[in-house]
Amino acid sequence: MVNVLMHDSPVGPLTLVSDGERLVGLYFAGWSPPAGALRASDDLLTATARQLDAYFGGRLRRFDVPLGLAGTPFQQRVWSALRDIPFGETRSYGQLADAIGKPSAMRAVGAANGRNPISIVVPCHRVIGADGSLTGFGGGIERKKFLLALEQARELLLTG
Repeated sequence: MVNVLMHDSPVGPLTLVSDGERLVGLYFAGWSPPAGALRASDDLLTATARQLDAYFGGRLRRFDVPLGLAGTPFQQRVWSALRDIPFGETRSYGQLADAIGKPSAMRAVGAANGRNPISIVVPCHRVIGADGSLTGFGGGIERKKFLLALEQARELLLTG
């Protein structure tokens, strides 16, 4: 059984999903919860919503809610590497592949990135093309632009 909370954000409504102990999903508008999901909040979802508000308000750079990322061992490695990309920075698919010790696996890294079930918290938006282009993003390129601009502006304020 999972709990589901709808949360408004500057990038539109977000659907937060927990198993009661860990955040297992964070989805943009258009995602439908699985059959049997409870449209009820829990303490974890409330904490995640607070952290999202702090992130969008420029008061949080790294999330610390417990995560339940279900995926293959390769996907797990990619998702872990995503969490290591510093706030306000980007990495290419090739750099991410290098980071997990699989330099020739750029396409597989891209596929794993696209299957990330916990957007924003596991910052798949920080991955870009080798030429600096904003390549595919499940939430749409406009949301990706917004998230990157938000982080880069906050980083400049903090370090500038």
